[in-house]
Amino acid sequence: MTARQTRPRTRALALCGAVGLLLGLTGCGGSSDDTKPPTAPSTASSAAPAVSASPADPDAAVKAAVLEVYSSMWVEQMKAYRVASPDGTKLDHYATLDALSTFERDLAHMKKSGTIGTGQLGHEPEVTELDLEAKIPTATVEDCIDLSKWKAERTPSGEVIPLPTAQPLRYIATATVERWDEGRWMVTAYKPDGSRSC
Repeated sequence: MTARQTRPRTRALALCGAVGLLLGLTGCGGSSDDTKPPTAPSTASSAAPAVSASPADPDAAVKAAVLEVYSSMWVEQMKAYRVASPDGTKLDHYATLDALSTFERDLAHMKKSGTIGTGQLGHEPEVTELDLEAKIPTATVEDCIDLSKWKAERTPSGEVIPLPTAQPLRYIATATVERWDEGRWMVTAYKPDGSRSC
């Protein structure tokens, strides 16, 4: 284990994870009209994202590797959100530090309130920044999240929880992805931004 891996996790979002507002959790300090978008995963059936690079792009392979890790994280996140638990998933193989803390916090709130995520979540990630010269090579992924087919349900009744009236159906989420000493990329931060539509 490297020193990088043992860095303490910090809070990426205050109080509730972003998914908490979508799922109508109580005790999170938000109203039903809160516009903060949810942290929500894509489905395993989502198409692989296209690398935003020309054939001559010397960083095309690196960008593809970053998007592969990001998309794999989302597949595992979807599995976790369907049962409100990370058990049986490989979420921590792709996300760590602030990103993993955010997802774990979301899942804990979901479990406490008896909610799960269902339906399909659309997304269109692309690598928008890449710094391979930094001490820790870093990529920024921007993703257009589409909530139009995403649902939150109460268990065990299956009651669908409607989206808050001010909830944007399409918005930008930004992830930080870092390449660690052993050469693997890891998602270290994830932040939705409801003020940026797409």
